[in-house]
Amino acid sequence: MSDSKNTIETAAPAPADEFSPGKWETRYTPSEIEPRWQARWAADPELYGAEPATSGKPKYYVLEMLPYPSGQLHMGHVRNYAIGDALARYMWMNGYNVLHPMGWDAFGLPAENAAIKNNTPPREWTLSNIAAMKRQMSRIGLSYDWRNEVTTCLPDYYRWNQWFFIRMFERGLAYRKKSKVNWCPQCCTVLANEQVINGYCWRHEDQLVEQRDLEQWFLRITNYAQELVDDLSKLGGWPEKVRTMQRNWIGRSEGAEVTFTIEDAVHATEDEHPTRHAGTAVLPANEGIKLIDETVTVFTTRIDTIFGATSIQLAPEHTLVKQFAKSNTKLAGEVATLLEQQTKAREAGDVGAIEKHGVFTGHYAVNPFNNERIPIWVGNYILLDYGTGAIMSVPAHDERDYEFAKKYGLEIRIVILPRRGVDSESGQDSDQMLPYTAEDSLLINSGDFNTLGNEEAQHKMAAFAEEHKFGTAKVTFRLKDWGISRQRYWGTPIPMLYCEKDGIVPVPDEQLPVLLPENIAITQQGGSPLAQLPEFLNAICPKCGGPARRETDTMDTFVDSSWYFYRYTSAKDGTAPFDTAAVAYWFPIDQYIGGVEHAILHLIYSRFWTKVMRDLGLIKNDEPVERLFTQGMVIKDGAKMSKSKGNVVSPDDMIARYGADATRAYALFATTPDRDLEWQEAGVAGVSRFLSRVYRFVMNYKESAGRKTSAASAPTAASQVIQRKLHQTIRKLTDDFGGRWHFNTCIAAIMELVNTLIASEAAIAAGEVPDAVLADALRSLILLLAPFAPYLAFELWEQIGEKENLLRARWPKYDEALAREDEIEVPVQINGKLRSVIRVAADATQEMLRDTAMADEKVKAATDGKQIAKAIIVPGKLVNLVVK
Repeated sequence: MSDSKNTIETAAPAPADEFSPGKWETRYTPSEIEPRWQARWAADPELYGAEPATSGKPKYYVLEMLPYPSGQLHMGHVRNYAIGDALARYMWMNGYNVLHPMGWDAFGLPAENAAIKNNTPPREWTLSNIAAMKRQMSRIGLSYDWRNEVTTCLPDYYRWNQWFFIRMFERGLAYRKKSKVNWCPQCCTVLANEQVINGYCWRHEDQLVEQRDLEQWFLRITNYAQELVDDLSKLGGWPEKVRTMQRNWIGRSEGAEVTFTIEDAVHATEDEHPTRHAGTAVLPANEGIKLIDETVTVFTTRIDTIFGATSIQLAPEHTLVKQFAKSNTKLAGEVATLLEQQTKAREAGDVGAIEKHGVFTGHYAVNPFNNERIPIWVGNYILLDYGTGAIMSVPAHDERDYEFAKKYGLEIRIVILPRRGVDSESGQDSDQMLPYTAEDSLLINSGDFNTLGNEEAQHKMAAFAEEHKFGTAKVTFRLKDWGISRQRYWGTPIPMLYCEKDGIVPVPDEQLPVLLPENIAITQQGGSPLAQLPEFLNAICPKCGGPARRETDTMDTFVDSSWYFYRYTSAKDGTAPFDTAAVAYWFPIDQYIGGVEHAILHLIYSRFWTKVMRDLGLIKNDEPVERLFTQGMVIKDGAKMSKSKGNVVSPDDMIARYGADATRAYALFATTPDRDLEWQEAGVAGVSRFLSRVYRFVMNYKESAGRKTSAASAPTAASQVIQRKLHQTIRKLTDDFGGRWHFNTCIAAIMELVNTLIASEAAIAAGEVPDAVLADALRSLILLLAPFAPYLAFELWEQIGEKENLLRARWPKYDEALAREDEIEVPVQINGKLRSVIRVAADATQEMLRDTAMADEKVKAATDGKQIAKAIIVPGKLVNLVVK
């Protein structure tokens, strides 16, 4: 089988003598064929329609991620949609009831910015873009059921965003708090953690994100953190890369929380060097040391190393730090510097690589395991929103702590060593191995816990802490609650009211949707433009009837895309977000297709939303997607094809030159779907030439398709060659659709089949190929081509006299004996010089070897214009052509 690197040459123009005289008038003209079929398809809204659940057919829900309506598709979109379209068509042809819908992720900042730039209302700009992109999709020939189209910026959709929000508020899953948030100066709005990529805005790759304190609405996605981790094991049909990305983002850490008591450090002053009082000391028993009424709790995944803790380190914004700094102006100034360093590092997205700085607070904590007095420091690398905002520093067994201790001269004490060769009471001659962080180790210098393995020690020490009421086993997550407030206009209004008497009050269901005003002045200044509109802002409290103020923030647009695929099952339902019976039939999605860049944002949010809807009693499935496929990007000029990079290739231009079938087939042919595709227009031209060959061959022999029966006769060598290649091709495509999705080799296999048919023309003219064999080959060829080039397939299907709807015609079956790939490689020489190597069946006859050799592109090129005087064929060994 040809690989993706060399199959383009298969589509080279046919030699002038390839077809019989008088047949060249049969021309392939996609500019005439495709618009005619486009009009016929558009006139039949049932053609791509999903059937009711009562159809009795097995269901198949195939879906590509919905696009943002930017106004123009590019070849990156076409590639994504062509994959889903080929699969949908294949499943229809295999007797499935297929749901293949499309919609628009229509809210969002780009529309708002375009409105400012072009003085066009966002709604008008968005809907005009949708109309333009829908026309493009129709021209490409995508098989969407437009009866269930979803547009997220229309009230019939975002009403249900608001309804869901209120249900979450009622269950305590939606709440408001003041929090440090990510602010993009260009977007003039808050970003969720997941929308900050290495410290930069996900929409503006050159814009560092700032940290601000704002009142925001959050959704408690952390309530589902454990389930989101656990259920990754159910997603066997997802790429391991995506599951790993989600697992790492959720960041489950199993450990313990330990509470240290704070000692009032009466001996330290502002003017003394902090490290002079930063050492550790064991407190004398029963000496009445005065303790302040405070504690500090740390989270650790390595409680087994707690005897090696030689300091406590706090985040600069920790409440204890603020308390300590109240009466210590020098400390306050130093902490402000640390916070500034951390903020810059966070905005740069690289806190882990920050140069570590710290300051001693002048206070000490008491290690509850050994009653030891250890200093409390503030570190610029300790984050308030990770764990408890405080850590126990164990320099001997943590790389970060080791670096800090070396810098500030803090004690480094070894408390774990490898299981082999351990002196249980000392760590002499072990400094060279520091920091030693391996988990498979034994404890030393750890009191009653000496000689325990680390895993056993972790369980026993957590239990000891819980028994003595200064600690407990604990699981924490890196995942934070989802901040959904956006200080922009073009989004779903948050359906909440603020009343002086009744506080925060949800809008009653009967008053939904809270409509987004259409005539409004939009600016890029901080704060939502809705706050400047009195007729929107001022409302009546549904509880007391008094004046109330509307929430003016709008929802993050990832809310829209978290559940849209449920709405597709009953998009016109005006009484509920979706019909629960329809969802029960169609879900989970059988195949979801989209970019890996959505692994964290959209795919985690949609999993969370599914679990919330399940707990609301609306659905029964735990996960929305059974199988996920992440396609590669289309690359041009060394970068991902995108409008922002100015390197897009319009499918309209390609369709005008080569036709829609060639454009979409090239997107599938150039490489495997999971790999990046380097754009080459010459490849589209090559596929177009191949489709021309298909058209000409079928049209030249279409009369044979009407003669499906013929008198029984012994199989000829020519008919055996055709049948073997045909059934091998059917098996190849059937296997690939069911597994690897190597559509490039599927199309290459069809090309090889066409080569075999064309190479058999002389035998056909000589009557060596029965009509039944040729008719079967023509019919099967069209069926195999249909998922990749539907316009041409529909045209040829009609030309050969078939009346059945091609989309519902059954996919061809292969004969196992004929499809057997017991192939060997046979060298082909021309005048004794090696020209090519062909693959043939091990039992291939001399005639089959000759025909296969003559169909080989390299052989054809070498013999072009020459006369073959003799063919010396040794079955299984050699083909040598003597030419003049």
